[in-house]
Amino acid sequence: MHSLTRRLVAELFGTFMLVFLGAGAVITTNFPKADFGLLGVALAHGLAFAIAVSATMAISGGHLNPAITAGMLAIKRIDAKSALLYIAAQLLGAVLAAMTIKSVLPGGVTKVMALGTPAIAATITLGQAITIEAILTFFLMSAFLATVVSAERPKIAGFGVGLTLFVAMLFGGSLTGAALNPARAFGPALVAGQWISQAVWWVGPLLGALAAAFLWEKVLFAKATD
Repeated sequence: MHSLTRRLVAELFGTFMLVFLGAGAVITTNFPKADFGLLGVALAHGLAFAIAVSATMAISGGHLNPAITAGMLAIKRIDAKSALLYIAAQLLGAVLAAMTIKSVLPGGVTKVMALGTPAIAATITLGQAITIEAILTFFLMSAFLATVVSAERPKIAGFGVGLTLFVAMLFGGSLTGAALNPARAFGPALVAGQWISQAVWWVGPLLGALAAAFLWEKVLFAKATD
């Protein structure tokens, strides 16, 4: 196993990459000729997550998401100390990414877009938003366990989870932002000072990740007696 320091740096780096490219894509949709819309934003998030997980999975496990780390802790795939430090590294990476976006993109655009902070559509309730985030994160955590963690995982590196995030954003991007990741919401929110409904991107993803973790650990992972 790699040293804890190396694993934490990997988690920070991977989360930085996801937030910088994902939130950055949200912001640049407001630039002239950048009319790629939700499809482009979803693709940016999916590919960024796929590449970041692929780059870090051999070092830290490629969590890059406090909800995934919480799920792994719940089924004892990571110890409590490491899990807390992973989450701290992920949140720091997200904050640094948001700060970098703020420093390199025009202030007017970043302010209007709140640095890419997710937002809830006016047509849905807080409860519906939490439920959507929970269901979509359930799918994301399931993909992570099946394609990154499982002993029977296919040799597709992080592209299973990246594709899952891409499809999830196509469904939920216009409803909740489909962050599915507390760090993805927290970093831009902290730097932009935009805290509206922030609990949605903590409660929903944590519930979804925990439910998926227990399902896979108790039912779907192959057992020695199977």
